[in-house]
Amino acid sequence: MTITDAFLALSARTGRFTFGAPRAYTFAEGGTRLLLLRSTGPEDPVDRLHLLDTATGEERLVADPAALLPGRTGHRDDLPVLERRLRERTRLVAAGIGGYAATADLAVAVFTLDGRLFRTETATGSSDELPTAGPAFDPRPDATGQRVAYVAEDALYVTPGLAPLSPADGARWGVAEFAAAEELGRSRGHWWRPDGTALLAARVDESALPRRHFADPAHPGEAPEDFAYPQAGGPNADVQLWVLGLDGGRVRLRWDADRFPYLRAASWAGDREVLLTVADRLQQNVLLLSADPATGETSELSRTTDEFWVDDLPGTPDRLPDGRLLTVHDTPQARGLALDGKPLDTTGLQIRRVVGRLRGRLLCETGHGDPADQYVHLIDPDGGAPELLTPGPGVHSALAAAGTLLLTSASADGIRRRVLRDGHELPLTDLSAALPHPVRPQLARVTDRGLPSAVVYPREHVPGRRLPVLLDVYGGPGFQAVAAEPRRWQLRQWWADQGFAVVTTDNRGTPFVSPDFTRAIFRRFSKAALDDQVDALHALAARHPDLDLGRVGVRGWSYGGYFAALAVLRRPDVFHAACAGAPPTDFRLYDTAYTERYLGLPRDNPEGYAGDCLLTDAPGLTRPLLLIHGLADDNVHPSHTLLLSQALTRAGRPHAVLPLPGVTHMTPGGTSEQLAQAELSFLRDALG
Repeated sequence: MTITDAFLALSARTGRFTFGAPRAYTFAEGGTRLLLLRSTGPEDPVDRLHLLDTATGEERLVADPAALLPGRTGHRDDLPVLERRLRERTRLVAAGIGGYAATADLAVAVFTLDGRLFRTETATGSSDELPTAGPAFDPRPDATGQRVAYVAEDALYVTPGLAPLSPADGARWGVAEFAAAEELGRSRGHWWRPDGTALLAARVDESALPRRHFADPAHPGEAPEDFAYPQAGGPNADVQLWVLGLDGGRVRLRWDADRFPYLRAASWAGDREVLLTVADRLQQNVLLLSADPATGETSELSRTTDEFWVDDLPGTPDRLPDGRLLTVHDTPQARGLALDGKPLDTTGLQIRRVVGRLRGRLLCETGHGDPADQYVHLIDPDGGAPELLTPGPGVHSALAAAGTLLLTSASADGIRRRVLRDGHELPLTDLSAALPHPVRPQLARVTDRGLPSAVVYPREHVPGRRLPVLLDVYGGPGFQAVAAEPRRWQLRQWWADQGFAVVTTDNRGTPFVSPDFTRAIFRRFSKAALDDQVDALHALAARHPDLDLGRVGVRGWSYGGYFAALAVLRRPDVFHAACAGAPPTDFRLYDTAYTERYLGLPRDNPEGYAGDCLLTDAPGLTRPLLLIHGLADDNVHPSHTLLLSQALTRAGRPHAVLPLPGVTHMTPGGTSEQLAQAELSFLRDALG
């Protein structure tokens, strides 16, 4: 076996070096205990549930899928497509316990295995299987842990009992609709009232939506499947919120859903109030509402507006325990926070997420200086200067409860996880595989736009030897490619070791540089992305004379796949070959919440949609192009690639197509590593 093959095989066996690492943390309210998931080692994908005493450091196994389902992995793939998609986004399709929910004191945890529902007493580690009305999804315990709510076959149930709590009215109950789960950051659809007497539940009517069809040859014995998809310019799901009492009472929460159709978040604020966040269709106005669960009446607490769109800042809007309202406060150059409309002192910081509260202050993940780094700061709600908790470069993240803090720090030296409590530091056990080699990308901010960029050379590179360039790209909203997180550079180093100088650039439209940087794509995706990537290549070549701009390949997935195809279609003078994975080729066929946030409605911006569509560019293809698509992709439907391939064929333009049976949009199970060999062969042939 060659070194090349050994790395790809190791990456696949270790889940890209994540198996055995702790994840999915939940603190008890007082911070004295921590639940987490972890497998037994670097090549074991089966996650087990563990409980850590943060005072003593004692850790116990509390639920083991091998004991609950002997001989089984705990994996299930015959749930409806949206439920599979939600599980996939949170690793719930992983073998073992993909996810769980627990009571506030962590005394009881619930989870599903093979669609079967289990309840675990964490003090004793005893688990019981609970009867369900069908394959269970998203179980949630009440405050006592005695009742469990779950979804089965589009209905909401509460154990004990097999009668649905929700009415049988043709809608889907207790789940997040596609737009919420995929684009709005809300992956759940039911919430227990603190006193356990009722559930707040989403009712989702998708009857007006077009259907998308799947017949995946990887599962020839299964019936074809379809699901409702909200297509740009078309109808959205009708989403309502209801309070369903265990005594049979039903109250609908009412807001102006015609003007504010998107439900971004919902939660109970005590037994007598619900807080919900709603947005208008173009997401230029976001409201925090207070709802009376007894009457269903709502009142506006805060309103955030933006002439472009209100970019999501996790943790906002919110109401603090003292009643003050926390909202995002953006300027052209910085993301900040405001309390009751008054900006807080976050000078020099880019607020990325409000994690929670610690010692009376706001615990925030932040940018400070180089966008590749992420820090953790405490922000004083009363106006004091921010306090840095994580010195040193890297990507730092946090979780806290009471006075206990969990910090995760990823840098070129590896990943470190530690619990800080009462002046003591407790490391978390990590059984994941060590990264094969340190990768130190050469980072730079280039052009007058300060584009974050990186170059990775072969480990055995001899200066003066010219190298073909591989642009490894994403380039779309919501994802930062150039970050000081060591795992994401491993595959890029593999590509470099095949004889490429690997270049990665975050063009305008990507997050974490500034609001102005992100909003440069307003009403047009392709122009800023293409201009920036081309300009960055030339700027980097001026700094790195070994980059051979006469041989430039580009590869990417999803929006990166869109860009890869765009690059060879519109700038063949710069890009000489492309591997385009799961590309959205016509955004008129993509979903509402994502596409309309940036491009507006198709009827209002026909020029923007036409300008970003790849189909009309097909006759101009002059460079080698490999189109790759998973046939089970339920985000960017395979029809996107089919339409572009048909347009290329009609125009007589040669190209290659690689269909992937059984592969979804998230390319699970190491599929991207397996694809690398096929892409490598294509690029070597294309670039010489």
